[in-house]
Amino acid sequence: MDTDDTLPPQRAAVLAFLRRELAAGRAPSLAEVAAAFGFASRNAAHKHVQALVADGLLEQLPGRKRGLRLPGGGVELLPLQVLGRVAAGVPVGADIGLDRQLWLDPRVFSPRPDYLLQVEGDSMIDDGILDGDLVAVRRSADARDGQTVVARVDGELTIKRLQRERRRVRLLPRNPAHAPIEVHPGQDFAIEGVYCGLVRQG
Repeated sequence: MDTDDTLPPQRAAVLAFLRRELAAGRAPSLAEVAAAFGFASRNAAHKHVQALVADGLLEQLPGRKRGLRLPGGGVELLPLQVLGRVAAGVPVGADIGLDRQLWLDPRVFSPRPDYLLQVEGDSMIDDGILDGDLVAVRRSADARDGQTVVARVDGELTIKRLQRERRRVRLLPRNPAHAPIEVHPGQDFAIEGVYCGLVRQG
């Protein structure tokens, strides 16, 4: 059985690549491994991956196209789709078709999220939510006063702190350069989900 120190150089490079990608929450497909190393086909990538699995240096979940994970953690990674973008600023349309999926450790989020949205803008920087971050969201039509929520206002999405008062709802930014969004009676408004945490890219 090979170990890290006795692997052939190319297989060691494949293992290093997969470890880096998996630690960042990405589970590459065989086609992506082949492309990264210039293999002529997925078969070469498949042979390297199967050898690494046989040596116990990787684990593969059966029946999954992107079922690789790092061994020893005992945690099944959570697949989360990036469904679009959300404004940290003036609300933006969300449905831009970001076709990406990340595999992430569910223990870093609370509560457990259902999907990811890419942040656009800087209105939440005092809560550590920056432009370009991916925010994890749990679907919910309701939220408590003070929670950070993804809300739909006049058909567009924004992420803000929810403030409920007796006769009105306000969506509060966490950057003094931005004004609160006042939700008026009869306005098209809905809570889409609650914020669970974030993934910083790059």
